[in-house]
Amino acid sequence: MIYLQLFWVFFIIGLFTFGGGYAMLSLIQSEVVIKHAWITAEKFTDIVAISQMTPGPVGINSATYVGYTVTGNVFGSLLATFAVVLPSFILVLTICHLYVKFKESNLFASLMKTLRPIVIGMIAAAAGILITKENFFDWTSWVLFAGAFAACQWLKTNPIWVIITGGVIGLIIY
Repeated sequence: MIYLQLFWVFFIIGLFTFGGGYAMLSLIQSEVVIKHAWITAEKFTDIVAISQMTPGPVGINSATYVGYTVTGNVFGSLLATFAVVLPSFILVLTICHLYVKFKESNLFASLMKTLRPIVIGMIAAAAGILITKENFFDWTSWVLFAGAFAACQWLKTNPIWVIITGGVIGLIIY
């Protein structure tokens, strides 16, 4: 039964999430930590951290790790990953077909413009979930964040170098 629930939860998450992996995190957290209580909030934060360090989209990586954590086997990982990707696959195929058909439509352009603020809100919600009382007052992390933001935004530093530098600094400090 857990496999069917796992598939359905991640299928719905994949179906109703716009904005990529970080936008998915708030829905994943809501489902697996709060609604189903499959994992703890601390374990979810660990899963997100590992998902960010692992190559690939953070939402899909999170689904993979949650699937393994919940079921204790690779089949759970594969099932959760497949379920979260399947709606996007179907939607992209459908959108490609419809785009070719309606690419000159003003309605389509308006729809895309309307979705932008929704995506920003979902990403902000994901960031808010990851801030806990334990890490909110960690000023070192805020300084690292500000430095990484400045390096990417104003110095136009390659994000890969920012991640590597942040990891090395974090390793030294912590």
